[in-house]
Amino acid sequence: MASTIDNEPRNDPDTAAVLSFGTDGHSTRVRAIDLTHPFSIHTPGWVGYPSPKLSYFQRHATNGIVSQLLELPLHSGTHFDAEMHVISGGSDIASVPLGRLLGSGVVVDISSDMHDWAVITPEHITDRVDVRKGDILIYHTGYGRFFNGGPEEDEERYFLRHPGGDRRFAEWIIEMGFAWTGCDCGSGDNPLNTSIRTKWRPDIGPAYEAASGNKVDEAFPLEDQFVMHRLPFRAGICHVENLGGDLAQVGTRRCVIGAFPMRIEGGEASPCRVIAFVEEE
Repeated sequence: MASTIDNEPRNDPDTAAVLSFGTDGHSTRVRAIDLTHPFSIHTPGWVGYPSPKLSYFQRHATNGIVSQLLELPLHSGTHFDAEMHVISGGSDIASVPLGRLLGSGVVVDISSDMHDWAVITPEHITDRVDVRKGDILIYHTGYGRFFNGGPEEDEERYFLRHPGGDRRFAEWIIEMGFAWTGCDCGSGDNPLNTSIRTKWRPDIGPAYEAASGNKVDEAFPLEDQFVMHRLPFRAGICHVENLGGDLAQVGTRRCVIGAFPMRIEGGEASPCRVIAFVEEE
């Protein structure tokens, strides 16, 4: 099989690459679409985490070369969580095999049904796309637009009011045996199912009750805190958080998806580049 990569202008970082694969005189063109947020000093860590620090320790005028130092929580920007983030003795990010990181799956746009603190259900996925056991699953809630640098930047709304899965959704993920999942939110868990509600921003509980008329303890029981991490990770199904980039361009479709974290031995997560490889018609 022969392959070529037709790189469009290199000075435009948002331009997708087009790959051509050919065999027996037939050629397939695949567009590589970046689902990764740009990274900068403005990129936030998760709620309560420190901000990244980027600095120079060599300069052109002094050293004839530029070198920089980056210090950051591993959960900054688009990142892949490993088992050991949740499970004592769980595998690290370097142990995730390439065959799990890259494979076939679905990207699903569920944004039309999403609102602040929405609970994501299996039907949000299955009503829209043919999703199969063992797939990679990425769901697009639309909340990436509130991420820092996004068209409707609102850091509080992004981290404190985004949609998320509940116990039923987590159990369905296990039933489907997905390779991994990903979303354009600050967490796979609804923030009301995290320590944001109990530790960092307890004001979101009363805000939810005022907006919905529901009791937060009934809708989001404390025993389900971080359920989207605790249940799937114990089944070997981890996830990517803070997806972004050109996710909206993919729509809802089957495609090949790849996640490319750093191979950090002993790392419980890693910043990650995520690409959707979409066959061109």
